[in-house]
Amino acid sequence: MAETNGVSSVVREFRETDAWGLCTCIDLLGCDPAGIRDADRIRQYLVEVCDLIGMKRFGEPQVVHFGPTNRVAGYSMTQLIETSLISGHFANETNSAYIDIFSCKEYEPDLAADFTRRFFGAGSATVRTILRQ
Repeated sequence: MAETNGVSSVVREFRETDAWGLCTCIDLLGCDPAGIRDADRIRQYLVEVCDLIGMKRFGEPQVVHFGPTNRVAGYSMTQLIETSLISGHFANETNSAYIDIFSCKEYEPDLAADFTRRFFGAGSATVRTILRQ
C-alpha cells in the first residue's frame, strides 16, 4: 500500500469515504509449527497486536483447540476489542493460519500483517483489506 506522510492509502480511503470499518484478512503459509500449537503464544500475539495497532481489548483472549478432522484441527482464537474483533484459525496439518482483524477504528493494515507474519514465523503471507461501508 502506498504511504503518504506516514498514512497508507487504505487509511486515507477509510477517512475519505467515512467507512464504517476496516477488515484485514491475513493468510499465513509455512508457519513455525511450535508457535501455532501453543495457546499461550497465541494469547501473547493477541495482546501484542492490539497494543501495536492501538486497539483496546475487551475481556480476555479466547483460544480453543478443536477440529473434527486432521485437515482442520488446530487452535481458533478470538479477542473482542472495543471497536470490534480479532479472530483466526491455525491449521496444524498445513502449518497455516487465517487471521482477520476488523475494527471501526482505523489502523495500519500493513503494520498488523507484517507483525503477524513475523510473530508466527510464516514463510509467506497474503493480505487483503476490505473497507466496510
